[in-house]
Amino acid sequence: MTKPTSKAVPKFANEAAERAYWESHDSSDHLDWSKAQVVSLPNLKPTTKTISLRLPQHLLESIKVAANARDVPYQSLIKVWLQEKLRQ
Repeated sequence: MTKPTSKAVPKFANEAAERAYWESHDSSDHLDWSKAQVVSLPNLKPTTKTISLRLPQHLLESIKVAANARDVPYQSLIKVWLQEKLRQ
């Protein structure tokens, strides 16, 4: 049995006030989750974070040669290799 939606979602002065509210309140008091639908957002790109990685010069050159042979940027090849290794 679903609980009827009884409360309107309040207006918040800022994001911190909204965060504090949702940390202490249940969203099911405001929404009927039984009517929720699954959505697909195909155009979203995963967030990335820039890192600094120090590699020996000869290793970097070898990676660049391998990337050039595959006609891909060397950074992309490193990401593919890391992902493949994580799947193993």
